[in-house]
Amino acid sequence: MCVNYVPLQRKILRDIFGVEPPEFDWKPETWPDYAAPIVRATESGRECVLGSFSMVPKARIGPGVRYYPTANARAETMGKLSSFAKYWKAGQLCLIPATAFYEPNYESGKAVRWKIGLAGWEPFAIAGLWRSWPDGAVSFTMPTLNADSHPLMRRFHKPGDEKRGIVVLPRESWDDWLTCRDSEVARTFLRLLPPEQLVAEPAPIPPRVKAAP
Repeated sequence: MCVNYVPLQRKILRDIFGVEPPEFDWKPETWPDYAAPIVRATESGRECVLGSFSMVPKARIGPGVRYYPTANARAETMGKLSSFAKYWKAGQLCLIPATAFYEPNYESGKAVRWKIGLAGWEPFAIAGLWRSWPDGAVSFTMPTLNADSHPLMRRFHKPGDEKRGIVVLPRESWDDWLTCRDSEVARTFLRLLPPEQLVAEPAPIPPRVKAAP
């Protein structure tokens, strides 16, 4: 699963995604409950809004309700689970602009942070699902797929754990994904990128910055 990635900054959002960035700032790395830009479809094209990374942010969980992580949504079950199903069936799809994401590699016997992305660390879009809240706030999640047989993505996460991967969408499919309102058709977009299109390398661990309330 992916719970840490590098969001795009304003100039690249304008130049590559053709959208006007949100008014408010966001942090250079995104973790669950951090705010980051996502791109959605409108009647006239695309728009970019700031959303919280987790379909149900911790701040939205009521007292006494057990916390359940929702930064990722398993593709196999997101059409059934209450945190995701309504929005998946409604076709509330988005692009999550990024230049890299991070996963732990245990091949040395301990967790080593690795950075993963496209060659040259070119900007890309991760397939996302979004929802809104009564106060107008937006939150989002990343669908994930089983990656046990993927030559690169199976190298990450703890030994014995199921391997999962996010969906990096080819640029030519961005608008088709954004405008798809049929969940069965949308499911055909959910594929892991071939390993030869990805690059990966060990990365330093940055200081963790607490998310804004």
